[in-house]
Amino acid sequence: MKRSVALRWSAGAATAITAAAIVMTLPATQALAADNLSLGAGADGSSKASGTSYGNVKDGNTGTYWSPAGATGYVSVKWSSATTVSSATIRQASGGGSISAWRVLNADTGAVLTSGSGSPSTISFASTSLKKLTFDITSASGAPRIAEFETYAGGGGTTPTTGPTTNPPNPTPTPTSNPGGGTPTGAWPSSAGSASISGTVNVSGTFDGGMKTYCCIGDGSQNESQDPMFSIANGGTLQNVILGSPAGDGVHCEGTCTIRNVWWNDIGEDAATFKGTGNGTSYVIGGGARNGSDKTFQHNGNGTVNISGFYLSGSGKLYRGCGNCTNSYTRHVRIDNVLLNDIDMVAGINSNWGDTATITRVTLSNSASATVCGKYQGVAKGSEPKYLGAGWNDSNCKVSQSDITYR
Repeated sequence: MKRSVALRWSAGAATAITAAAIVMTLPATQALAADNLSLGAGADGSSKASGTSYGNVKDGNTGTYWSPAGATGYVSVKWSSATTVSSATIRQASGGGSISAWRVLNADTGAVLTSGSGSPSTISFASTSLKKLTFDITSASGAPRIAEFETYAGGGGTTPTTGPTTNPPNPTPTPTSNPGGGTPTGAWPSSAGSASISGTVNVSGTFDGGMKTYCCIGDGSQNESQDPMFSIANGGTLQNVILGSPAGDGVHCEGTCTIRNVWWNDIGEDAATFKGTGNGTSYVIGGGARNGSDKTFQHNGNGTVNISGFYLSGSGKLYRGCGNCTNSYTRHVRIDNVLLNDIDMVAGINSNWGDTATITRVTLSNSASATVCGKYQGVAKGSEPKYLGAGWNDSNCKVSQSDITYR
């Protein structure tokens, strides 16, 4: 029988992890990230599609968005006095065009702070003091939908939500090597303590683990019948957590979710499984995993998984779109700014189902023979997918050799 432990916290009980958390319902327009500099700032842009607003990109509400009037355009956040910014997080709403090229500009001077290809997530650049920062979309398949243009003085902040939020016993995270999805270094974070669990922890809203090590369930094997350590409800966020070993079936994302600065000491069966079927986008920002034998991120549902700033050491694949699940879907993955050590494959996709992998800024260490984008022929449940070979710069594998660094 599967066991489920829902974390709750009361004002008078702070001692037990299974007893914990004040549950607050925040208005949809209120963000949880106090360090998001865009909150309270102004906004403008080049154009806006009917029914959208520049202000929607800085309201802390992922349910609203701005779109340009065409496939290209820009949106800016601005402050009344000089503000130091060194990173931005772009959150896209579903249903818009896919971004293929973009720039971040110091709008005070017109200087390009950074640029890239593919749909961005967390963007880092040299710390700059300015009054106006611009996200410029220079190429896209259609009008993109930008839900949030978050800005930070450091590596990034927590994810705004549109529903209930769970505040954990230790809401102040311990600094780590890569909390916001900046360039991963391979450094592993120190644990801020331990938290014992005996079954799945159900997460609604945002759960911040304060960089404690949560342990343990499962047997550490590839047995697919194991329960997950964390189950994230649709729209939820899991952040600042270290998963001890064994970690069962890792983390399950039941709809769309954000997994920020989460570290797996031992991958076990899978680090995380994405199960949502609403064609939304889920995010893995920062964090890392090690000691795996097969897949790290398993995509069973549909929509997009966006992985950025992640470190992986000793595993088979960073990402795999399920090739023989009960239901067959078209799936997409965007991988940017990751450091991968001793792996076999970056992304495995099912080309016959129209899957795509957009891969940029990947560093492969001790992985000279690794496949970057592997194509499979997806099959019905009960059969094994057929490997078709590697792809480069085609309709399924959107990656060029210049995006891959070997060391």
